[in-house]
Amino acid sequence: MSKRNRWDRRLSVTADGRGLIGHAGVVLLHKMADKSGLTGALASLWPVGLSATWRDRAHAVIGLASAIVLGARNMLDAERLQAHHQALFGVPPSDSTLRRTLETMDEPMRERIARARARVRRHIWQLLHLRPGGFPWLQVAGKRLTGWIVIDIDATVITSTSKKSGAAVTFKKTFGLHPLAAWCANTQESLELLRPGNAGSNTVEDHLRVLAAALKQIPGSSAAKILVRIDGAGATHELLEHLQALNTTRRTVRFLVGSAITAADEAAIAKLPATAWDSCLTQDGRPHPDGYQVAELTALSTRPGWPKGLRLLVRRVKPAGRHHKKLTDFEKTTGWRYQTTATDITRMWGIAGSHHPQWLDVLGREHAVVEDRVRVAKAMGLDNLPSKDWTVNYGWTLVAALGHDLDCWVRLLTLHDHPDLAKAEPDTMRYRLYHLPARLARRRWLRLGPTWPWAHAFVSAWDRLARLPILA
Repeated sequence: MSKRNRWDRRLSVTADGRGLIGHAGVVLLHKMADKSGLTGALASLWPVGLSATWRDRAHAVIGLASAIVLGARNMLDAERLQAHHQALFGVPPSDSTLRRTLETMDEPMRERIARARARVRRHIWQLLHLRPGGFPWLQVAGKRLTGWIVIDIDATVITSTSKKSGAAVTFKKTFGLHPLAAWCANTQESLELLRPGNAGSNTVEDHLRVLAAALKQIPGSSAAKILVRIDGAGATHELLEHLQALNTTRRTVRFLVGSAITAADEAAIAKLPATAWDSCLTQDGRPHPDGYQVAELTALSTRPGWPKGLRLLVRRVKPAGRHHKKLTDFEKTTGWRYQTTATDITRMWGIAGSHHPQWLDVLGREHAVVEDRVRVAKAMGLDNLPSKDWTVNYGWTLVAALGHDLDCWVRLLTLHDHPDLAKAEPDTMRYRLYHLPARLARRRWLRLGPTWPWAHAFVSAWDRLARLPILA
């Protein structure tokens, strides 16, 4: 037997360790909840129990949100995870207590939680402006969108294997639910609207509700510069007219939405001279290596009834093999696949060249990052709704969004100078920080292993959290 195969000589395994903390990164999430004021804001929303066995509902919500970030997929998972942290946070709520807490999250309670989130978010954004590097303004094709808040809206399908309330056949012919979500592209914070599975992909009322809720979450939205990006589901008269109506003397709202190409559009494209086409740009501002091209179609388009001032851009790409079955006769004849984008942007204040179709095209294509946000949301609880009850599942969705916010705030405020963590996705954060083991020593010292490459990033994050001012 080789020496390599004798590594387990005299090795015994027992389950009697003391002072051990698994998933020690939970302290960062709880500390962020406390320092941001989220714990205190939620505490005022539920009554205080007088019984010795009463579990504070705000701490139950924060504990559940943190457990979801760590990877819990149901309330029993959350209870077991929190039981492992009993030495840090005390006796955890049971899964039945967590369920009863979610049952209280009816529509009036969700409105109160939304107002509390907005107050906390105002405090967080003030801190973001004060951090080194300032607020995370987007940068697209070499241009920095200073002063602009970008909202991305998209829907996704959650498949269900059981008959949950609201589950139905979706537009993709699967069975489940069809939530609609909005994300702030600057900070990656999220807001979800749970919808029945048979909700349409371009239902105007749902888009208006999500947009209104998102605007309420943006600090100072009544006097902000806001860009809204939506895929083809947003190309409806009512939604675009509503977006234009949001403009005031203090607030500027612009939009970029995908738009299904029509026969009239194809006729207009056929009239474009060769000189009308410009090379598409990559995200770093260089000509696209695949030869994609973009042109302005506004002067030739015929779309009666659409809002005034609407611009129509068209992009053409060489179709991939998966596209051939969906190509129109016109596309087959020209050998190009066409995509159109509708926008009302004639100029974005403070951004030179923001009127040019080349730059607007790359700005619209940058909306594709919303697919990453959908994947992250599903990795943080949205993919598995734990109950058959609609209110409980809606509450779970809301708590998952709170956990998503806590993760974003930890990265934005304490890890902004760690490039490999500042924009890390859930699996990376769990592997590098959240799932770290530690030992809780005397004098309540949480000791991490010094050989772990990200141990010092963990300690740095904790120290920065400790120095953050608390929301009054």
